[in-house]
Amino acid sequence: MIPQYTITEFKMLKAHEIMKLKSCEIVADGEHLMTVIIPPAGSGSYVMDNIKTEAQYLAARSNIAGGVDIDEVRIKETVQ
Repeated sequence: MIPQYTITEFKMLKAHEIMKLKSCEIVADGEHLMTVIIPPAGSGSYVMDNIKTEAQYLAARSNIAGGVDIDEVRIKETVQ
């Protein structure tokens, strides 16, 4: 239903190419990393604002359960 791409494939794309994609899942080593939601071109600000609001709500709920920010990841990698 939702196309899957490896992180390597996804990283090769330029921003304007990503905007042409359907929403997709990004995987690495067979594990789901993220779901990318890309509004259809020309969908208007209402649709884009609605998708952004829903994504922010879900992200806030997800962040309650844990995770670290990018600076913490970099510090941990530097120490190891």
